[in-house]
Amino acid sequence: MSASNDKHSPPSPDLEKSPKGSSISHQENADSVKDRDAEFGGPEARRILERKLLLKVDLRMSIMVLIYILNYIDRNNAALPAFVKNLPGKEFATLLSILYVGYIIMQVPSNMFLNWMGKPSWYLPGCMVVWGAISCLTGITHNFVGALLTRFFLGFVEAAFFPGALFLLSKWYKRDELGLRTAILFCGNIISNAFGALMASGILSGMEGKLGHAAWRWLFYIEGAVTIAVAIIAIFILPDFPTTSTWLSPQERALAIRRMEEDAGPSWTGEYGGWPLL
Repeated sequence: MSASNDKHSPPSPDLEKSPKGSSISHQENADSVKDRDAEFGGPEARRILERKLLLKVDLRMSIMVLIYILNYIDRNNAALPAFVKNLPGKEFATLLSILYVGYIIMQVPSNMFLNWMGKPSWYLPGCMVVWGAISCLTGITHNFVGALLTRFFLGFVEAAFFPGALFLLSKWYKRDELGLRTAILFCGNIISNAFGALMASGILSGMEGKLGHAAWRWLFYIEGAVTIAVAIIAIFILPDFPTTSTWLSPQERALAIRRMEEDAGPSWTGEYGGWPLL
């Protein structure tokens, strides 16, 4: 008898689907969105604030294109062939490839340390100062061993920039915004090929014998000095993570954090406003 009653009993209201229930759900979602935007003055005020925030972040991030140009120029310095022209073939090839040994080793640990530190505006320019100094030191080397050491440590320090730059972009931009910013950053690679050789040509043709130094040494000195100067400027321009940047208003900071929470979901829980790497 009990089985018969269960068989013919009406379905539970919880299992019924109706257009009315669907419209209620949509209304609840709309109300939820309005509640989330209320902190910023409503959906329209949020859109205006978001455009203003993105413009400010874009302007600060733009210096990374210049840093990438210098990163690539220092790595593929046009003066290197002039220094190694009298070296045996194996030593020449070793000098060219040893940079990438340090470069590969350091990429992942560098980003882990950057995430732990939470201060890209200090970490990336700090690495930049070091690789600029190493570039200058390359100009005073007189033998294969000295050049080998400077090239290895140059790659070791330069490894911090490109993965660190992508990591920093991912902390500020949503997934549908990252493609354009990454493409603009990568333009630094192309620009360095266009203007790096031009700058090197001017120095190599006009600095030979100045103060008793060969022109190729001057190229290392000048490019290293320019890198250090830009690094010092970058300290005051590069943003930190949304939760540690001091140039944002409280409302802009809240919006920057909210944007990433909405884009990444509940997994976006890092101490410095991002995905934990440690």
